[in-house]
Amino acid sequence: MSSSLTKGTLVTIIGEAVLQNRLINLLTELQVSGYTLVPAQGAGSHGRRMGDIAGYNTNIELKTLVSADLSNQLIEALKPFQDTHALIVFRQTVEGLFD
Repeated sequence: MSSSLTKGTLVTIIGEAVLQNRLINLLTELQVSGYTLVPAQGAGSHGRRMGDIAGYNTNIELKTLVSADLSNQLIEALKPFQDTHALIVFRQTVEGLFD
């Protein structure tokens, strides 16, 4: 059955909610065809992000499925954001039902 599945690269971005519009604009510039964005809560090296006050101390999680080459471009374009904002990015090779 795995032969009928599509392979791709899942890029997950977790960062401050204030970056939302900039991240979406970046995806548009890179011609990413789609993404999923959800509020995120948790704790890490930048402290706790509980999302208890809208727009303050909140994070988002953004996921997109792209080619390996596009994931490289996206990760390179995201590096400057780390200079001024809490942001982590990781990618995984995946296969599934998507186009």
